Amino acid sequence: MAVPPQQARDGPEDLLPLALSRPNDAFDRARAVLAAEPTPYAASMAHQAIGLVLREFGDIDASVRELQTARRLARLSGSADREVDVLGTLGVALVLAGRTQSGRNALNEAANTSTGRLHGRSLFRRGAVLHILGHHREALTDLNRAIAVLRAVDDSIWQARALTERAFTHLALGGVHRAAADLQRAEALFVASGQELESVDATAHRGLLALRLGDLPAALTCFDDASERFEKLDTMEPGLSLNRCEALLAAGLPDDAVREADRAITRLERIHGQPTKRAELLLMAATSALAAGQHTKALERATEAARLFHRQGRGWWRVHARLVQLRAGFAAGPPTLTMLRDAHQCVDELVAVASPDVPLARLTAGRVALAVGYATLADEHLTAAAVGRHRGPALSRAVAWLSEALRGEAAGDRRRVMHACRSGLNVLDEHRSILGSSELLAQTTAHGAEMANLGQRHALQLGRARQLLSWSERWRAIALAVPAVRPSDDAHLQADLASVRDVTRRLARSFERGLPTAKLARDQQRLEQAIRARAMRTFGATAQRGSHTRPGDFDVGALLDELGNDRLLELVDVDGALHVLVCGAGRVRRFAAAPTARVSAELDFARFGLTRIAYGRSAHAPTDALEILTRSGELINQLVLGEARRHLGDGPMVIVPPGRLQAVPWSLLPDLRERAVSVAPSATTWLRARRARGAGDSDTGRVVLVRGPGLASQGAEVPQLAAAYRLDDDDLVVLENGTATAARVLSAMDGARLVHIAAHGTFRADSPMFSALVLDDGPLTVYDLQRMHRGPRQIVLSSCDSGAVAPAGADEVLGLASSLIPLGTAGIVASVVAVNDDAAVRLMTALHQRLRSGAGLAEALCQARHEMSSDPVASATALSFIALGAG
Repeated sequence: MAVPPQQARDGPEDLLPLALSRPNDAFDRARAVLAAEPTPYAASMAHQAIGLVLREFGDIDASVRELQTARRLARLSGSADREVDVLGTLGVALVLAGRTQSGRNALNEAANTSTGRLHGRSLFRRGAVLHILGHHREALTDLNRAIAVLRAVDDSIWQARALTERAFTHLALGGVHRAAADLQRAEALFVASGQELESVDATAHRGLLALRLGDLPAALTCFDDASERFEKLDTMEPGLSLNRCEALLAAGLPDDAVREADRAITRLERIHGQPTKRAELLLMAATSALAAGQHTKALERATEAARLFHRQGRGWWRVHARLVQLRAGFAAGPPTLTMLRDAHQCVDELVAVASPDVPLARLTAGRVALAVGYATLADEHLTAAAVGRHRGPALSRAVAWLSEALRGEAAGDRRRVMHACRSGLNVLDEHRSILGSSELLAQTTAHGAEMANLGQRHALQLGRARQLLSWSERWRAIALAVPAVRPSDDAHLQADLASVRDVTRRLARSFERGLPTAKLARDQQRLEQAIRARAMRTFGATAQRGSHTRPGDFDVGALLDELGNDRLLELVDVDGALHVLVCGAGRVRRFAAAPTARVSAELDFARFGLTRIAYGRSAHAPTDALEILTRSGELINQLVLGEARRHLGDGPMVIVPPGRLQAVPWSLLPDLRERAVSVAPSATTWLRARRARGAGDSDTGRVVLVRGPGLASQGAEVPQLAAAYRLDDDDLVVLENGTATAARVLSAMDGARLVHIAAHGTFRADSPMFSALVLDDGPLTVYDLQRMHRGPRQIVLSSCDSGAVAPAGADEVLGLASSLIPLGTAGIVASVVAVNDDAAVRLMTALHQRLRSGAGLAEALCQARHEMSSDPVASATALSFIALGAG
């Protein structure tokens, strides 16, 4: 129950509980008390309340000044209890300000001179500071005693605070279940006592506990709820940013975590906030930068954090910052004997403080030892790190399995390597099974990148093409093995998506008219962040059902049976080198190709050339430009296919490239130009799409034609296609001229046989889930598409960049096209670069003519492309489209 206003006005003693319940009210009322010429006793309470509020709001230097004044006034009042109470509060503030020894002295004095209720509170404060400083065993002793005293005197609010602090001490020592019990008791006490601010803290604490237990959606939900409530209380809580960063890292979103940490550091510095929190945020920024591959930034931030922790006398934190320094230094290279000595010392220090990061430190030390040739020492560290592979949180077990794999590799034991890598990936499958956001599902693959690479590397060394294929598929298929997220019942999400469409449309109109766009751009960013956050809080279907199915080993035999004499080319990147697995005619053959970076650069050049021809921007005449592009295709052909060219057969072709090579014009390669070529994210995905096609091969079903706004061609193919399909199909839906809204298009697409959308497409490299098709009421995003119950069997997107995708995690893709296959779509035709709208009209009419004759999407696209060969612009446009899936 909240403190009633009348009661708060009855006396200054009510200011102190109010400071941690309704801080703004407490601040105003304390100022009012001071303005009324109070006694030293009342003035001491008012200054202490202001000091508490300032401490919670982050202005730690001002807080210390207020509390020093409160102590002076308490001494003047002649009340020993008053002075002890202020002394304890001041001690905490001094430590948070980085004045560690002065703070500890004040806390010791308060604990040694207090009795009864004040003694329990003093023990709590000292225990909390010991936890901050990393002295967890000592903290636990003080907190146990504090809880016993506070329970005996029936001081429920302070008992709840002590329980909360003890919970985090248990967490630091690995006692998750003890922490859960303490937090549950503390939250109940806070709610019953009407402590608004601390009840918000309790929500954030529940999120942190959920995070420790591996429940990311629940953690993110708690953090977002707490953030909204802190904002209403006009309070900044750096600890919440730390928690959110930890969740983002667990989700495999390190770039987001870096941005979150940097924003929090900037906000804290702006208000001259707690140096202790700044040090913790610097450590989190370093950890996040390391995960994001920003090794130099990670090293700088970790070094600064370690320096601050040392100055603050926080040994536990300093050694954890040293661990990040070591990991960043090893990643930046080269490893040295000095680095090995530092790593060994870091392990010893972490063991001494019972840190849960000991396995990670041992893994780091083992890596360094291997790199500098100390095999025995490396085995000692890796063996110790691998002990926890059968118990504990999923990500900790994954670290342990990776240690076991590296240990097996060092010993030349390939069987152990393969077993450890499989087991580690299985652990990550369990971790991912509760996630409902497609973005989280894709990004968490980054946690297993090294284990997958180890498995591929050893399969390659063994010369076993089938095993290399199985490992590649075991990795690529993880994200798509979990059912797609379909948050169609989330009214808030749908409302936010509608708002984004409206804001995006108004933003484009304002830009065209030269009007100010800053506010609309901010609104768009805010709405997109809200949508993304809501999607990340969605639970996966397997989590909702309480079951989990692992992808397991890929069935190579089933793939070969389905292919028959056709060919599937799986391109595998192992340590920067590209390998081609040619599957078909009952065999899997491996051929070495060029370095992946070289192939990627040449393909980027080809995409650039296609765009310039399509829009008449080439410095050469169209015919000459096309000839240059043809020569580029011949070079790519040699780099990618090489010796594999002799084993391609003469039938249809499926290409399964790595994520960074997904959206490329494969028909530009001479050996593929005359073939029906399909592209798929994985062989598993292709098999699923193939079966979806087989299950719906009937010629009956709804045909949907959509024409969006702003096309140079005015979507001229749509009326022509409508006339052609009306001749032999009564079930036709045409949406255009204001009727092509997101809601109507989604409804018509759901379960349709064939959908053709003539609309501008935008690919968002910064946030692929907001890649979109532009409709009459604004963008139709990937988030919108995921609301369908069943994807259309075939879909043609005659728009710019509609097939573009972005690598996410280690090797998964996100984008418009890749979101449809998990929903049951068998095949998609889409462009991989911006295309010429007028030339696309001719290509689309030719494509649909072949489709109506019974051809599959890849075959129809190949045949339509031949008709465009006499016109360089039309030919370049045709080369810009690919078929995804299985047609």
